[in-house]
Amino acid sequence: MEEVEANGKTVDEAIASALEQLQLDRSQVEVEIISAGRTGLFGLGGENARVLVRPTTTEQVGLESPTIKMAIEFLQRLLELMSIDAEVTARPPETPGDGLGRASAVLDVAGEDLGILIGRRGSTLASLQYTVNHMVSRQLKSKALVTVDVEGYRRRREENLKGLALRLAEKVKGTGRTITLEPMPANERRIVHL
Repeated sequence: MEEVEANGKTVDEAIASALEQLQLDRSQVEVEIISAGRTGLFGLGGENARVLVRPTTTEQVGLESPTIKMAIEFLQRLLELMSIDAEVTARPPETPGDGLGRASAVLDVAGEDLGILIGRRGSTLASLQYTVNHMVSRQLKSKALVTVDVEGYRRRREENLKGLALRLAEKVKGTGRTITLEPMPANERRIVHL
């Protein structure tokens, strides 16, 4: 299925128009806002909102695709250069922490003593993932997005964040005071908000 560019008075109207053309619902697409539009002065000089809507590729890209194979090869080569003995396997994303709806696959790294690949709160893991995605995208000259996970770290972190969010929500209900969490990467903020 191809991507669709749509216009509307608001971003929501433009998205609704594109969804109607694609005959999909909001959870099955990713939206890129080209222009939020503007109302103009007294109705003059206004501009419609424009969005680019494309179906998510999670179901469309198989685990045997050239993108996934290349990502596995790049990750294995990086691990070799770091003198780390580990095995890399691919699986489809299953949870928001895995990149469900965004990533085409999860590359699981298995081995012994891989804590060095995770880093403090996953910072090294995030850098490794960025490097793999950047290298594959550059090689293919198109955007590639895979999630890199080490020994199930992302799933454990997602469960911890969900528990933290629920505990803090109860605390806020009880006290009526706002609570500020420590700064965290976008993928972890997304989990807390869900």
